[in-house]
Amino acid sequence: MEPAIEVNRKNRKIPVAPEMADRCFTCGTCGGGCPATGLVPGWDARKAIRAIVFGLEQEVIDSKWPWVCTLCGRCQYQCPMGIQLMKTFRACRTARDRDKVPGPIHKGTMMNLERGNNLGIPRDDFLFLLADLGVEMENDEEQPTPGFYVPVDKEGANVIVTINSKEPFGEPDDMKFWWRIFYAAKEDWTVSSVNWEGVNWGLFSGDDESMKKQVARVIENARRLKCKTILYPE
Repeated sequence: MEPAIEVNRKNRKIPVAPEMADRCFTCGTCGGGCPATGLVPGWDARKAIRAIVFGLEQEVIDSKWPWVCTLCGRCQYQCPMGIQLMKTFRACRTARDRDKVPGPIHKGTMMNLERGNNLGIPRDDFLFLLADLGVEMENDEEQPTPGFYVPVDKEGANVIVTINSKEPFGEPDDMKFWWRIFYAAKEDWTVSSVNWEGVNWGLFSGDDESMKKQVARVIENARRLKCKTILYPE
């Protein structure tokens, strides 16, 4: 029987099934194999799960541990008793008050819902950049790509490409790596002019409602343009 992991936002509790206390051996396998062990003094995967078992979940929620944890799942994979550590630690993120979510991750989530990408890049600026980069790539002196352009809102393309907003914001040339592959493979692809963000910060921040909205937007783009495949940057 798997532990019941549910978040109650009102009480900010994470109910854990009683059998978890009996199943955990405190063997430390989870902490020993965790890449985040040692990054937060006094915390590792084993200590966090034991604190939750003994009713100290609020201390875990308020600590830096759930945010230093990368949710890679290694602890859960290695646990000899199959305890769902990864789900538990993500639930700790969900239970955190949104105004106390560290860094820009919650602000980026809200920005995505408002403007269609995490960094709030205006639509016209985004489209201008794509067109400009397409011209640069077509006329590149070392690796010219005759006839290349960035297809935007092309109906019936095989692949619809989502983009990490950090690329058009600060690393635009990184997008060309994908484009060159598409060009060489003669791939039929497109980019949506709206809601093109491919990095779902709602997923990482534990904001399930926002996560689902962002996923729905990506799927809606694919359906609107009648594309067969969605490509994510991560």
